[in-house]
Parts: sequence; structure tokens; C-alpha cells
Amino acid sequence: MEIQKVAVIGAGVMGSGIAAHVANAGVPVYLLDIVPKDAVNRNSIAEAAIAKLLKTEPAPFMHKNIARLVKPGNIEDHLDWLKDADWVIEAVIENPAIKQALYQKLAGICRPDTLISSNTSTLPLKLLTRDLPDSFKQRFMITHFFNPPRYMRLLELVVGESTDSDAINALAKFADVRLGKGCVICKDTPGFIANRIGTFWIQSGLLTAIELDLPVEQADAAMTVFGIPKTGIFGLLDLVGLDLIPHVLDSFKQLLPAEDAFNAINHAPALLLRLISEGYTGRKGKGGFYRLHETDGKRVKEALNLQTGVYRRSKKFALPVPKTQDDLRDFLSADDAVSRFAWQVLSGTLLYSASLVPEIADDIVAVDSAMKLGYNWKYGPFELLDKLGVDWFAARLLAENRELPPLLASRPRLYKVESGKRMYADLSGNYQAVQRPDGVLLLADVKLQAPAVLENPSASLWDIGDGVACLEFHSKMNTLDRDSLSLIRQSIDKVTSDFSALVIHNDADNFSAGANLNLLVEAIHQQDWSAVGQLIKQGQQTYQALKYAPFPVVGAPSGLALGGGCEVLLHCDAIQAHAELYIGLVEVGVGLVPGWGGCKEYLRRWLEFARRPGGPMPAIAQAFENIGMAKVSKSAAEAKEMLFLSTTDGITMNKDRLLTDAKAKALKLVPGYAPPTPASFRLPGASAKAAMDIAIDHLKRGGKISAYDVEISQQLADVLSGGLCDITEALGEDDVLNLELNAFLHLARQPATLARLEHLFKTGKPLRN
Repeated sequence: MEIQKVAVIGAGVMGSGIAAHVANAGVPVYLLDIVPKDAVNRNSIAEAAIAKLLKTEPAPFMHKNIARLVKPGNIEDHLDWLKDADWVIEAVIENPAIKQALYQKLAGICRPDTLISSNTSTLPLKLLTRDLPDSFKQRFMITHFFNPPRYMRLLELVVGESTDSDAINALAKFADVRLGKGCVICKDTPGFIANRIGTFWIQSGLLTAIELDLPVEQADAAMTVFGIPKTGIFGLLDLVGLDLIPHVLDSFKQLLPAEDAFNAINHAPALLLRLISEGYTGRKGKGGFYRLHETDGKRVKEALNLQTGVYRRSKKFALPVPKTQDDLRDFLSADDAVSRFAWQVLSGTLLYSASLVPEIADDIVAVDSAMKLGYNWKYGPFELLDKLGVDWFAARLLAENRELPPLLASRPRLYKVESGKRMYADLSGNYQAVQRPDGVLLLADVKLQAPAVLENPSASLWDIGDGVACLEFHSKMNTLDRDSLSLIRQSIDKVTSDFSALVIHNDADNFSAGANLNLLVEAIHQQDWSAVGQLIKQGQQTYQALKYAPFPVVGAPSGLALGGGCEVLLHCDAIQAHAELYIGLVEVGVGLVPGWGGCKEYLRRWLEFARRPGGPMPAIAQAFENIGMAKVSKSAAEAKEMLFLSTTDGITMNKDRLLTDAKAKALKLVPGYAPPTPASFRLPGASAKAAMDIAIDHLKRGGKISAYDVEISQQLADVLSGGLCDITEALGEDDVLNLELNAFLHLARQPATLARLEHLFKTGKPLRN
């Protein structure tokens, strides 16, 4: 079956967030809740939830107009709407009696083929479906979304013995392809996978840090060594809310068997209970283990002393990133408080994880996937065991007289590569191939099959089959430097001779944070303006060569695509973007203007936009605003509205499918491909510059831009207006590139630009001077 309409019952934080994300997929959704007592507006709860969604940051909707797809209602007047729904999601209060009463109503209203699921995070499937007919059980599942539903990729799918396989497949496919979720099949056990392990890890960290009197900053830093987000344990507790923890612990206490290892640490410490009682519930309250406190007119970050319960100024604490297996082992073996904390928490969590297979999942791949997608760990528990070495880990456990789970006995590795495929250890001692869903192509898998076609320290070219090559950036934050530009030129030659199309993509969190500014700062310090000019010309020439290559080029970005990373995409024939694309030309933030053709290509897009008002001025004004204000899209949908993406560019919801979709787009362009016709620009010159100067002065008088913003904006205006040209004279692309180069060189010579660059390197934040 195909899911074309969805209903969500329960307009709380999770229910409304799920409804918003279903709408992000372009699917109409009903959002229903109860009728408040004595309500004049019987839909007030659902309507208020939608209004709140539109104000929430980070935004649950990928574009504000998507909210139109969510129709508010109530369960007294509008349950008959559910006759049209293909999938009904229950997200009401965690009370089995209330849920079961609702299911009885749904059984009588919904079509026989309507899928029904619960978003419960604690209640077992068997309890929810008790006393319900088999016809209901066959189409009922638990679909556990993680908060916030738009951004957290994990969907835990819990099915019963009688759940229909077609129903499971239909829901899993929709969640994967349309919602962009990583679907993990879980057993019907308390906490499913991610929260069973994640809560154990959090609770272990909380109790161990108190026991060792370890500062919270050091405890959180210790976790980052293993690829866990910098929020660590205490930052995460503040994020999810301290008041949630006693409820979760109580749920596990009721549901877990007496012999479960979790029970040994399942108690809320007095400090936690005191914080909650005094309103210190984390970010949503007065603070938690961290808080922002007003001191001498400034908001200062403070951290809680776990022994005294008193706040103090937070102290930054960082640990070196281990580069080798020996580095990891040495860190865990050191006799200091941070290392003892790390070993006690990590070893306990990994040991607990290993003891839960096959209770919570059929294999270790499901567990690793759940922790990576649900808790944003870089490595799952079993991948971490391989990084440490299973033999080393097991030997240390035995030396400490700790029981070794069967899964870790006599097994040197839990994953291995065989014949170009990633394999995982099953419970029988054999290895099985890791299976990818149909339509998933990961660059990480491609790399197991053959060496790179071309490579240098900053970029590589890979053969992804069917005559298509993939250019990957892999420097820090995928910033672009001379090596990156060099490999683009080499790739153009290689693809011309040996391939039919090129995709530019990487598996990292971010496509590219822009040009490597270290090269620029070094040249500015030396006042080597020739080197600055050469760097800009090299980028311009490289991107022009990419644009006019004799084969189609498709960009496939996700995450950040800023500055030079945005510019490379603007020179592609087409873009297939992940839905979570944050793209923009942000050079003004460091006192510069786009210099690698970004002004040229972005202005061209607005000039060629069919729906713009007549004359060049509206297009110039829009490009000036978006570049001058360093605007960045908050999604691929917004990027289309801003014309960083064209109307024909595609959007992929599931990042794991992005490379497949981009490859298909590239192959579609191959037959009869010809490079684009060079653009011609008819720009007003001085009259446009005068209009923008008036706007700049107005912004300065209104206090919206700084003194140096005026200088940068005037240089940008000069580029976009065409300089000294006349509208009767057409400018070519090289003319606009020269204007970019001159503006860039002028700004690079200004001390205020160097101040912005150095401030960014020192603080990670922009300077408005």
C-alpha cells in the first residue's frame, strides 16, 4: 500500500513534531487532540500546537508554508476524518487504559488496511494490544520517533508476532524514503534499543561522576574521546530535561527483570531530586548541571559542583583526540580521575550492550545503528569494541573479575571486510554481510571495494559504477584549499577520458564549510597580494572549468555548504540535495565577498528567474540582500526559495539515498549532454550602485550594520551592479569575475578584514567591527 495521508492523535511536543515532519514529506496530515473543558474553540489545542511549531527553533517545519498541510481537529468531532488516513499515529499520554480505549475507537472507524501505530517510548506492544482483535494486531506497531522528529534520524519499529509483513514493509519504506528515517527493527523489550542502552550510559555517568567527584566539564569531555557529541552526559541531561529521568528510571524499575544489570544503578541521586524540586530542570528551567548566569551585566556559563551543589564559573576542558588504538587504550588505562571515569562508564555500557543481544535486537548492526541515529554517537557500542580491540577489552574485564558475555568470547573482531563487503559477527560465531536497503549507496561502502581513482590529502575521486565518478572533499570540515582545487582539475581530465558523468558528494556531516581561510590569512600577514590574487584566480578558473566540462556534473550536498562550498555547487549542472541543507554565501562575515564565481552565478540565477519582476534591479537587489546579509537556508526547501537550488534540482529526504539519487540524476543528463551557454549580463552600473548605496546608508543609520559592513556592502554592490558598465553593453562571465577579484583584493588589504578573520579563528564567532 502507499501512504498518502496520515493522522496524528495527540498534539503534544512529540505528536505535533511528528505531524510537522510528515508534512515536510509533502503528505497531508490531520492533527487531533482532546476538546478542552468549556472551550469555545474546540480545536484550540491542535491549533495552538501548530502555532507553536511555527515559532520553535530549530524549526520543525522545513518551510513555513508546509504548515498548511497540517489540519487541526479534535477527537470528539473529527475521528471520522480517519477514514481517509492510510496511517494513524497515536501520541497521547503514556497511560495504557487511555491508549486502549482510543484503539477500540480506531478499530471501528479506520479502514481495514489503515496502519496504526503508537509513539510510546515505554509501554510494551503486548500490553498495548491486549484484548484487541487479531485484525487490529496485524496492522499495529510501535513507531518510536526521537525528539525532535525532523532532526533525529532514528525510528525504532517494534512489531509483534502477528504483525502483517506487508504492513511492516509499507511503513518502513515510507519512513525510510519519505521521512528520511533510519528504521531499526527492535524486540518488544523495555526501552527498546537506544533508550535501554542510552539511559544506562547516562545513569552510569551521573553516578560515577558523583562518586569520583569529577567536574561535569571533565566528565563530558571524557565522552567526546569516543565520538560521543560534546554535550556528553551532563549537557545531554540538561537538554532532555532533568525531570524526565526519575520517570524513565521508575519505568525501567517496573519493567526490567530483577537480574538485569540496570537495576544495580537504578536510583536517582539526591542531588538530581533536589535540582528538580527547586526548578533546575535543565535548559527549559532555571538551569541544570550547567546554567547561564548574569554576572556584572554579562551572561556567564556556570557549572554545578556535584558534591556541594553550588554553581561556579565553568572551566573549558579539552582532551586530545586519540589517533590510534594504542592512544585509546592508554587513555582508558591511565590512573587519573578522568580516565577512571571514562573506563568505568564506557566498559559498563559496552558490557551491558553486549549482554542484550539477542534480547533487544537480532544482531549487533541494529544496536549500533540505533545508538548512532538516536544518540548521535559516531560509533555504535560494537564498533567501539572493535576500535578498542575485543581481545584487549575482554582481557581487562577478566582481570577485573567481571563476567564476559558470550558474544565477546573468543572473537577477535565484531566487524570485518571480506571481498569488498562489510561483515558482522552473528551469534553463532559466523560472519554475515551487512545488508543495505535497496536504493542505498554509501561512499563508505564504495571505498571498501577498490582504491581511489585519484587522491591527495584534501580530496579523492571514486568510481561509483555505471560510468559515474564521485569527487569527495575530506579535509577538516571539508574546507577547500589548493589541493582541493588541484584534484577538481585532475578529476575533470580523468572523467573526460574514462567516465561519462561526475557527482560531487561526501558522507560527512557537512558538504563543505568553505575555503580554507588559513591560506588567506598567511598571505595577508605577509602582504603577499600576488598570492591572494593567484588563489582567487585559481578558484575562479577551476570552477569555470567544472561548469564547462564536457560531461554533466551533479552536486549532492548535505549539512553545511558555505562560501566556497556553495560556490562549487552553483557551478554544477544540477543539484540533488539532502533535505537538511544549510547553504549560503557568507563571506561578508569575514570581511570579504564571494570570489570564486559565487556573485556571478548567484546573480545569474536571479536574473534568469522566470517569476521575478521586470528589469535587472529586482534580481540585483535580491542577490545583494542574500549575500550582504550572509543568509543561509535552514533547509533544502528554503534553499529553493532563495535560488541556491533551482526549480529542477532534487531533494532527498534520507541522506543514505542521496548518492544513489544524485547518480541517477547525472546519468539522466548524459544522453546528448552539452555544456551550458556562457551567460551574458546586462547590468545598470552606476544607477544600480547608487540605489544600493542608499539602502546601505539606511541600514547604517538604523543600526543594522556596522561601519565596516558599509565598506563590504559597497564593494559587493560594485560587483553586482556591473561596476562602471552601461546597461546597453553586455558583460561576459569573465568581466564579472574580474569585478569579484578586484573587490576581494581591495577588502583583503583592509585591517578590518584581518581583524574579522583572526577573531573567527580565535573565538569561532564572527566579529562585527
